[in-house]
Amino acid sequence: MQALLRSQQHPLIHRLADTIEATWKTHLELSPFHIPEGLGYVEGSLEGAKLVIENHCYQAPQFRKLHLELAQVSNGLDILHCVMFPNPEYALPIFGTDLVGGRGGAISAAIADLSPVNLDRSLPDSYQQALSALPRLHFSQPRALPDWADIFSEFCLFIRPMGTLEEDTFLQRVQDFLTVHCQLATLEPSLTSELAIARTIAGQRYYCTKQQQNDKTRRVLEKSFGTEWADRYMTTMLFDYVT
Repeated sequence: MQALLRSQQHPLIHRLADTIEATWKTHLELSPFHIPEGLGYVEGSLEGAKLVIENHCYQAPQFRKLHLELAQVSNGLDILHCVMFPNPEYALPIFGTDLVGGRGGAISAAIADLSPVNLDRSLPDSYQQALSALPRLHFSQPRALPDWADIFSEFCLFIRPMGTLEEDTFLQRVQDFLTVHCQLATLEPSLTSELAIARTIAGQRYYCTKQQQNDKTRRVLEKSFGTEWADRYMTTMLFDYVT
């Protein structure tokens, strides 16, 4: 059942989901991640339309949780959401990407970033150098980040891709981000200082609490499953953090 959803979604979502998992398998030592009870595959109703959510989760030595969520509303809404949560012992940024496809087959929102979690909100030098070396891109319809989005880096890409060429370009840039991230993560030494680990935990907590302020996501979940379930899903599946 779970392998079928992406084949029914927008082609860019299908391709990006495959690209993410293939890049993970190429560069990381993956193992299964335990998904909270009842949240791996979920069906609900949104304003009379069927809503399906499936979650694919892995872990790796450098990453506590690699989360790929696919969702579809039967009236024409397709969603991909992905976040890579580092283990607290690794001072790594948080990779995230989202795609939203609406009625008519167009992608209305596409975002990707490697978000810093240190106190001064800057990426490590190795990431700055690698990302600065990527070719500069131009998209015809950049989008503005929400007010709460101080968690994103200077390299954050948030657009409405117009046509297959821009979709292909976005997909390639996400793969670039992912490849850089996985390669640098495997070279990163683990932290030994309790203070340094506490700082990474605090940075990840800040990232998650900001993401939990995404009212659009919360409203969809509340309409479909109720407030209590939506809160549990937001805090235990989408943006959980080490306490």
